[in-house]
This record gives sequence, C-alpha cells and structure tokens, in this order.
Amino acid sequence: MNNNAANVSTGKPRVGGAVFVAPIGTDLPNDAASELATAFKCVGYVSDSGVTESSNADTVKAWGGDVVMMTSERTYDFSLIESMNLEVMKVVYGATNVSGTLETGIIVKYNDVVREQLIYVYDMIANEGVLQRIVIPYGRVSEVGDVSYTDGDPIAYDTKITVVQDAAGNYGYKYVGKATV
Repeated sequence: MNNNAANVSTGKPRVGGAVFVAPIGTDLPNDAASELATAFKCVGYVSDSGVTESSNADTVKAWGGDVVMMTSERTYDFSLIESMNLEVMKVVYGATNVSGTLETGIIVKYNDVVREQLIYVYDMIANEGVLQRIVIPYGRVSEVGDVSYTDGDPIAYDTKITVVQDAAGNYGYKYVGKATV
C-alpha cells in the first residue's frame, strides 16, 4: 500500500505574504525557501478562497478526426482584498495608471491600457513546515471581476492572471521543500 496521509496538505499562505509581483527581468527564485529579490512586492491579503490554478487545453481537429493542433491556457484566480494597498491598485489597474500615496492622495486612471506582464510568486506552507512556491515568469492580469462597494463586505478585486510560456516552453515552476533553519 502506497497511501500516506502525511502527504495530504492544505495550501495556507506563508506568514508575511503569499502573493508577490515583480517586474520582468527580476531574478527568479529557484527553490521553495530562499528570500525573494527586493524587487518583489507583496499584494497583501487574499480572500479566504485562496488562489485557484486552472489549466485548459483545446484541440483542433481536421476533417476526419485527426488532431492537428493543441492550444492551452493556464490561469490563476484570486481575490485581492487590500483595496487601499498601492501595490494592489498597480496590479489591478496597471502601474502606469496609479500614482501618489495614501498620505498625498492616490489617483487611479481608468482606461484601456493593457496591463504589463509581471512575475508572480505564490508562497504557501503545507503540513509539517513544508514550503510550496509557484513561480510564474510571465503573467498578466487578463480579467478583473465586478467590484462591489457595500457596507458589509470588503472591497475586493477578483483577479485572473493569464500565464505566457517562458523561453523553455514552461508556464511556471513549482518548488516544494522543507524550510531550512
């Protein structure tokens, strides 16, 4: 029997942040435990629904049924709930559309500017102190859901990141390992 309940885990966020972004060209982490480069910025709290990874593949068939092409899409969905966090606003609206600080006043421009590609890192901690890190070298906000302004719920940005393959043909990398002391 190869079953091992110790291998069953949750995807809890690491203390200090779980979703980070950095400009393309920033050094990518290549393990689960190392410190991120200083260019990485935390986008604050994500709602309790966490991060959802999705992968869809479509096939194109020729007449007669032969598969002649395959296309795939990988996305990550999460809800950012720190609506007054400048880094959140930059991810949601695009860095060139956000200026200022909370102290001086923030200005957000609403327009059709395509959001820039960024590096995304998702840091989690599993059972027994095992770390999990997903590194997305090229991701772009492709969708932001409806934003509700109510007196009972946090302002949340339901965000979808669509991933582009890197030079090696990979959409991303997952690293799993025990934390080092």
